[in-house]
Amino acid sequence: MGKLLRAQFADAHHDVLLLEAGDRAGIEGYLLARNLVASTELPSRIERAGSGNMNLTLRVTLRSRSLIVKQGRPWVEKYDHIAAPWGRTLIEGQFYEAVRSVQAVSSRMPELLNLDRQNHVLVLADAGSAGDFTSMYADRQISKTDLGELLDWLSALRAVTIPDHARSGFANRAMRVLNHEHIFSLPLAEQNGLDLDRIIEGLARAAEELKRDQAYCGRVRELGTEYLGDGISLVHGDYFPGSWVRAADGIRIIDPEFCFLGAREFDYGVTLAHLALGRAGAEAAWQVLAGSSREHLDETMVLGFAGVEIMRRLIGVAQLPLPYGLDAKRRLLEVSRSLALAPERGLTCW
Repeated sequence: MGKLLRAQFADAHHDVLLLEAGDRAGIEGYLLARNLVASTELPSRIERAGSGNMNLTLRVTLRSRSLIVKQGRPWVEKYDHIAAPWGRTLIEGQFYEAVRSVQAVSSRMPELLNLDRQNHVLVLADAGSAGDFTSMYADRQISKTDLGELLDWLSALRAVTIPDHARSGFANRAMRVLNHEHIFSLPLAEQNGLDLDRIIEGLARAAEELKRDQAYCGRVRELGTEYLGDGISLVHGDYFPGSWVRAADGIRIIDPEFCFLGAREFDYGVTLAHLALGRAGAEAAWQVLAGSSREHLDETMVLGFAGVEIMRRLIGVAQLPLPYGLDAKRRLLEVSRSLALAPERGLTCW
């Protein structure tokens, strides 16, 4: 099916260049044609950057710098039998352009060097190869300082304003519909094709218990409606450890392709969820809620979004490198239920 998607697209779009990770000459030629490199600094190395699922993302190492070349195609790069909105790279480019005027936001993101609207390619300054924060799922707890930086960035994002005439470009409806399906719908759908027992024996039964909880499923649907709602606040849309990169002088935020104008509570809820999935202490969780309170956000919604994100990362398609077993996952599904259905209890379930 992946080859079919690629072939159909190539037949219909002869004017679009599809970059390939193994085509060194093609990538060199592309960068030269876009005046992004000189003939005297051709790449010493071209490799895949990170473990992202959605796009072809390459790190191009030059003599004294490195670039990130990112192309979104009409399929999911890791699961190329799944169609994906082709316009996502352009939306991401718009995000980088929109935040340039807010130093507290743009200084913590890679610099956008080129946006190729014809071929849907972004070229960014490399934020660094020290890795992202996914190690926190295993044995590296996030520090109070690092979490503070991440919350400061979310707070600063509030200052980014999108003019009325440009707001439709940030609706990102196709990507939101795709994300909504994988966050709020598919994990709790009957016969959804997910073989959870291949991940860990007994996980399918735990998922069935949630699916039978009508109150929980109803609340997830309500939160899904909130997620799809439009607003005026710019939201990153995928604010989790894979989008937090360690750089020499602090943290960089990447991959805003799921961005939209809507509920800021979503970014805070996702952050809180990944602290739970990384088994961070209650102090870190309270730090997130304190940050959302300073922003005058709806705590019930923050907790609800956190609960849903925990659930979908445990019983949905977008699995994480979690080192723990069934008992811990069942416990986290109970946390998910409590956050979604009993937000008045706050973090007592933590």
